[in-house]
Amino acid sequence: MLPGAAAAAVALAVALLAGRQAAADEKIVFATDWKAEAEHGGYYQAVAEGLYRKRGLDVTIHEGGPGIDNQQLIAAGAVTMAVGSNSFVPLNLLQAGAAVRAVMAGFQKDPQVLMAHERDDIRTLADMKGKPIMIASGSATTFWLWLKAKFDFQDSQIRKYTFNMAPWLVDRNAIQQGYLSSEPYLVMKQGVTPKVFLLADYGYPSYAGMVLVPQKMIDAKPEVVRAFVAATVEGWHDYLNGDNAAANALIQKANPEMTDDVLAYAVRTMKANHVVDGGDAATGGIGIMTDARWRDFYDVMVSQKVYPPGLDYTRVFTTAFLPQPR
Repeated sequence: MLPGAAAAAVALAVALLAGRQAAADEKIVFATDWKAEAEHGGYYQAVAEGLYRKRGLDVTIHEGGPGIDNQQLIAAGAVTMAVGSNSFVPLNLLQAGAAVRAVMAGFQKDPQVLMAHERDDIRTLADMKGKPIMIASGSATTFWLWLKAKFDFQDSQIRKYTFNMAPWLVDRNAIQQGYLSSEPYLVMKQGVTPKVFLLADYGYPSYAGMVLVPQKMIDAKPEVVRAFVAATVEGWHDYLNGDNAAANALIQKANPEMTDDVLAYAVRTMKANHVVDGGDAATGGIGIMTDARWRDFYDVMVSQKVYPPGLDYTRVFTTAFLPQPR
């Protein structure tokens, strides 16, 4: 045992070191794109496991929801970083003059789906051409544009989707949008097994669950961005493959609607469809993005007159902060 004076000196040194570490922690307000759910599991896992903290980051997750616009929040500097729901988000920000980049893609596959009842006349997405489809108002300017370009869907097919399952459940001819790990499970709980068509499996090139960071932060604090990306990549790996109980507890605290069965189904579905670790991530690691895929997405949207020719799409993403594959 150390003498009293020596022990006191050691204790003081430890306290000072801890104080310096606490003072050095970079505070980050990170905005998700919806209420807390399994689709944000990697971030909550990184908080629960202390993966951000051990890299000197003090991360607060700002839960999204109806009426909360991440594009406006990050453009206005109201949050430090944010989730980009799809590839439209950073391109919209660029077009609006906001210097923001995607530094990783949490989802290689956008979980957007169309779902129908069991019926012989719909076997692929192409079979839905000409049929009424319920989509949300915002979807008409996102994935619907790709469906128009790819399968010649027409705006006359659009019917309003209000996030209420009842119209779909009672109409066996109904088709509606959904999220791979959400709406299909909700209707299955009502005793109906839907036919689910994941747009990504038909070539929809949008990334999803991207981490967006202002360019000024990338320039001023690249080490902070690198640390956040590394912790988030590790968080996603551990959430899907390890013990995610603590992360799920945080999700449920923020959003009590996320019951154990809903979370478990979402995790199983993301894993089965390789939403996070499929595609290029199978070899390039979680979070990877490629120029070819961004160019593909941009070219399709130029053809639909969403973006003008000559917009420099390379300014909306960077792979400089991605860790080496595990």
